[in-house]
Amino acid sequence: MSMPKGYRSETGYSTVTNRGGKSYKEIAEEMTAIGYKMKHSAARNILIEAMKKLAAGVCDLYDMNDSDIERIAADPRFQDCVASYLEEESML
Repeated sequence: MSMPKGYRSETGYSTVTNRGGKSYKEIAEEMTAIGYKMKHSAARNILIEAMKKLAAGVCDLYDMNDSDIERIAADPRFQDCVASYLEEESML
């Protein structure tokens, strides 16, 4: 019997490697090497928590419900926009 299909995101899943960054596994390995024991899932969770803080500001700005914060934070399109903005700011 095959395994049932899990949750599928409408917008896909985020990745940090599409902009030349490190994968969650590479981040976890580097953190472990410098003394902070970490798994790739923890690296992802830390990124999502940071994105939630940014998404909360966006939700406040556009008078959106707080229930949208988690969905927006995990959306790869939102994460890509944040990365683009940070790249633009670093060029100034």
